[in-house]
Amino acid sequence: MCGDVLITIDNLDVGRAIDAGEFVPHFQPFVNLRTGELRGYELLARWKHPERGWIPPDEFIPLAERDGWIDRLTRELLWKGFRSIAELSHAPVLAINISPVQLHNLGLPNQIQSIAEQSGFSLKQLIIEITESALTEDVERALLIATALKEMGCQLALDDFGTGYSSLSHLQSLPFDELKVDRSFVSSMTEQRDSRKIVAAVVGLGQSLGLSTVAEGVETREQAEMLRWMGCELGQGWFFGKAAPAEEIAVGGWEIPKKISSGLSHEVVGRLSISSLDGLPAERLAQLQAVYDGAPVGLAFLDRNLRYVSLNRRLANMNGRPMSEHLGRTVPEMIPELFPTVEPYIRRALKGESIPGVEITRPASGTNESRRDLLLSYEPARDEAGEVVGVSIALMDVTPLKKAEEARRESEEHFRHMMELMPQIPWIIDPEGRALDVSHRWLELSGMKGEEWRDFGWLEALHPDDRQPTMDAVRGAMESGEPIDVYYRVRKSENDEWTLIRSRGSARLGQDGEIICWYGSLEPVEEGLP
Repeated sequence: MCGDVLITIDNLDVGRAIDAGEFVPHFQPFVNLRTGELRGYELLARWKHPERGWIPPDEFIPLAERDGWIDRLTRELLWKGFRSIAELSHAPVLAINISPVQLHNLGLPNQIQSIAEQSGFSLKQLIIEITESALTEDVERALLIATALKEMGCQLALDDFGTGYSSLSHLQSLPFDELKVDRSFVSSMTEQRDSRKIVAAVVGLGQSLGLSTVAEGVETREQAEMLRWMGCELGQGWFFGKAAPAEEIAVGGWEIPKKISSGLSHEVVGRLSISSLDGLPAERLAQLQAVYDGAPVGLAFLDRNLRYVSLNRRLANMNGRPMSEHLGRTVPEMIPELFPTVEPYIRRALKGESIPGVEITRPASGTNESRRDLLLSYEPARDEAGEVVGVSIALMDVTPLKKAEEARRESEEHFRHMMELMPQIPWIIDPEGRALDVSHRWLELSGMKGEEWRDFGWLEALHPDDRQPTMDAVRGAMESGEPIDVYYRVRKSENDEWTLIRSRGSARLGQDGEIICWYGSLEPVEEGLP
């Protein structure tokens, strides 16, 4: 049946289906595991085919990515999903999963923002889920897109954590707010000790880094109670409710609070006692130390008297003192030069406040050491009664990132200055023809303003009769790989004469021979077409 569907679905069928509204967003709830309160929904794609019935997403999403209609499908689902959530009175958050293919599109943030504005949906309610596998090809481009989404107010979640590659480096390089524990670990953790260890380690790492943790695939009360005991904040899965269309969540949703008990059941307590989660203190300490030392950041736990109870080697090295010297001693004793700066944040955390993303500068302490830029997070630690017993601190040395960012900005400024001095008008477009960069003199020539030229906006400056022939010529060059060479007309205002422009460009190819982007230039033609 799966093979038959894959064979018979074609682009014409897809176009008809989208126009007919057959792609319907469904919403699956995720909840606060401690209180049982609804936090929000994850938007999931469903296709209701008039002849085949419901086609599952694992059959049509790969086709959408392969055949190039994933962007159109995403726009359709976001438009419907945003409108549905915007109409609800309780304003929940909405999580959406971005295809790895779409993380190559630098215009993605603007597309999402445009749809949100048109549908009346606040991007502060949006969580963008990115899988680890999507980050393995082009982390730099993913960082640009992620940064743009964060600046728009979106939150970011690292999906399927632990199933991809270089998980910790991704946590360090991208501004995530959440970790999603993969369902494969959650589904087996009540039976397999190793799965329990992995889930506990992921939750602990998330807490140390000031990130929320979300467990996927929760199907039983036992799993929900065990996750809550481990400190996982949010849960999602059939136990709380299957994905449903908008009309069902609009009339009240699920009876979620009743599904979480106030304490651990005897069955869960028994399993936890058998597992290593309730092991001897030395074993628990060894497990915690392994997580600490494996993290790419400095980590420490302080008691209420600001004494170091535990820390990892990375933090000890940052402080320039052995781990053994830290234990039992206070922060002002170990880092007297920084204590006046960090003390207010520690005190606030001891009062129960979570403080992520504090940037400070550590001055040079010797002739061989330069100043360092640090990023710190402070998270209060509570006992079973909810009392704050200490503070978990995560510290990241972002000096290399800062220097790289400064070097990138300087390089961009040099490049921009060089572009403005050239007699031609340089431009850059992506493999599909979306404008990524152009000299400021294009605005003077075309009369466009601000960022109107971005994406396919540059086509609006062309003479109406030249737009389609221009795109046909660009697409032809993209298919053949031959240089772009096209003529079209532009003018600054309706009162000006049309100016004939010649646009020429060549493709930049990756190691696999695929087109990465196109570089070219524009120049007015004085004597008409050749």
